[in-house]
Amino acid sequence: MSSFFSLLFAPSFLILIRYFEFNSIVLLYIFLSVIFFIYAYKKQKKLEDFIVIATYFVLLCIAYFSASFNTIKFIPIFTSMIFVAIFIDGALHKKELILKFTQKFYKKPMPQAEINYLKNGDSFWAIALSIYMLILMGVVFFGNDLLWAFMSSIGWYIYFVLTLLSQILYGKLYAIKMYS
Repeated sequence: MSSFFSLLFAPSFLILIRYFEFNSIVLLYIFLSVIFFIYAYKKQKKLEDFIVIATYFVLLCIAYFSASFNTIKFIPIFTSMIFVAIFIDGALHKKELILKFTQKFYKKPMPQAEINYLKNGDSFWAIALSIYMLILMGVVFFGNDLLWAFMSSIGWYIYFVLTLLSQILYGKLYAIKMYS
């Protein structure tokens, strides 16, 4: 549910700002983030879900009191920072998040070489998400609002799919042979 909120956040905010007052829109999103927080609590979601929703809530409150659209633009960057931190922590503490996530969806037994490759996936995703975060910062500082809305929503999913495909292709063509 929070990923759906994240997907629609930037484009809907950009559309609504043309028709309504800034503080009214921010109050609407603060209200929605409280609803999502309650929903996540009732569904006993993971800690990451609460952190993302809390980040939205805090930055929306700051935007409300500062009346700053630039604060709104930084919400996707802070959300990306959270995921970068999660993957850096996973890489440093050998949590093997990518391996566990892959095993959750890929039920067939994997060869040991593929397991060894996926054990190092946390570092790859920490770097990939850091690159995305830097791209998003560049868009916030040097791009226009429409590009920001695109990169903060659909652009993220395009980047994610391309990064995932590059990890899979690299693994299939080179890395799994290296780990064999």
